Parts: sequence; structure tokens; C-alpha cells
Amino acid sequence: MSRKVLLIEDEPNIAEAIRFLLTREGWQVETHGDGADALQVIRGAQPDLVILDVMLPGKSGMDILRDLRALDDMQDLPVLMLTARGQSRDREMAENAGVSRFMTKPFSNAEVLTAVRDLHAQATQL
Repeated sequence: MSRKVLLIEDEPNIAEAIRFLLTREGWQVETHGDGADALQVIRGAQPDLVILDVMLPGKSGMDILRDLRALDDMQDLPVLMLTARGQSRDREMAENAGVSRFMTKPFSNAEVLTAVRDLHAQATQL
């Protein structure tokens, strides 16, 4: 069974930390840092899970999520959204757009691992 994560995060330190953490746990991790072509990258990568930052250059994570959920073959793809702004309005917008789970920065390694494991387990039961 494949365990492939596409991490869309423009902050190199955060991207590298998450990549290292998940790779150590046996995940194959691809990273991408630009929102403008993120949808094409997701389609091409065919990941089991997407970790998506809200604030990205080119296009926001919220817009990417909405576009992703509009595609028939991407409606069940687990998406973990990361944001530095944890206001309830942002969380509501993400939930309305179809996010699987929402996490506020800063987060612990354990939080990320738990979220990724849970989302992957839920997706493989479908």
C-alpha cells in the first residue's frame, strides 16, 4: 500500500521539518511551494494525502481546496490544512471548502503524525 504525501508549503523550514518527520515514519513525501500551479501538481503526484498551507504565493490554500473539491476524482482526497491564523472564521471557511482536518501553527510533531495517520486510516477504509 502506498503512503504518499504531497506537502504544499512555501516556508522552507516548516516544509523540511514535516518532510523529515514523515519520511522517518515511512512516508514518501513530495514538497511544493507555490499555490499558482498546486492543483496541477496534486493531479500529477496522485498523493494519498495532501498537507496544504493556507497562505501561499500565487493562490491561497482555501482557493486550491475549493478547486480540488470541485473535481469529481478529488472529493475524497484527505487534506490537512495548516495555518498561522487560527481564527474560527478561517476554520469555518476551510470546513465549508471541504477540508479533512485543520491545524494551527505552531504545532507539535506528534500532532502532525497523529493527523496524518488518522486521515490515512480513514481514507483507506472508504
